[in-house]
Amino acid sequence: MSSREVIVLSVGGVRFVTRASTLQQFPESRLARMVNDNDPEFKLVNGEFFVDRDGALFSYLMDFLRTLQVSLPADFSDYQRLQREAEFYGLYPLADLLSQEYLLKPRLEILEVRFSLQEMQTFFRIFGSCSATIEALAEQITVFTGQQSGQGWNSPFPSQKPLVPLPLERPSHHDIVFLCGTEYSASDQFVARYVSIKPDNRKLINGTNVLGLLFDTLLKDGFRLISTRTVASEEKVECYTFERMKRAAGFAIMMNQTPGSSGVAQARRSQVQKGK
Repeated sequence: MSSREVIVLSVGGVRFVTRASTLQQFPESRLARMVNDNDPEFKLVNGEFFVDRDGALFSYLMDFLRTLQVSLPADFSDYQRLQREAEFYGLYPLADLLSQEYLLKPRLEILEVRFSLQEMQTFFRIFGSCSATIEALAEQITVFTGQQSGQGWNSPFPSQKPLVPLPLERPSHHDIVFLCGTEYSASDQFVARYVSIKPDNRKLINGTNVLGLLFDTLLKDGFRLISTRTVASEEKVECYTFERMKRAAGFAIMMNQTPGSSGVAQARRSQVQKGK
């Protein structure tokens, strides 16, 4: 059997077809011993190995053996059962990782948008529980400024100087502060601030329009609006709270092979985010 390249397993009535080398990723596991006919628990029936275990959970084990990464659905909850199955098959590096359930569970992410409309300007402050999300938004949002004469302000196409991008204010890793609209400057001129949010290419000066585009961007990114409240009515400060379930970073199992050894497995956090 060790020379066969394709192995067929029937686990609890669910059929799996894979390579022998995939099942031998962990030489000390029962699956590797099965390939070598060294485990009586797996019965060979009509050319297929049969084992009376949970077939649905085994599909996650097969994905792990093929990728050496732990990638579970966002709504997955059977961590203890999957850990028990991993232990049964002798996949102890995976079982050890599953025992640290808190590392693999999705986490709730909160984002708050404060919106203050004052005279001809609108102030925004975005606070997020995840600094990586704030960093991503900071790369999407650009504020442009330019001057134009008061005489031409009410004309359909006022003349203005080229717009210059401004850096966003970052009070902390969890905050973004910016504003849009106009204000007076010397020599009867307006200073205008426009906001652009990628991938939208428009430059918006109206605060309500910017708020709408920001909402649309957050909703497309998986957030949902959960509450709206007035923080300070006299200052016209509105607060909008969003949340989303963000999956933990993926984990990869690294095999360190040394001559004459069967390999040592270690888990490390993947640099690639496994979904949101």
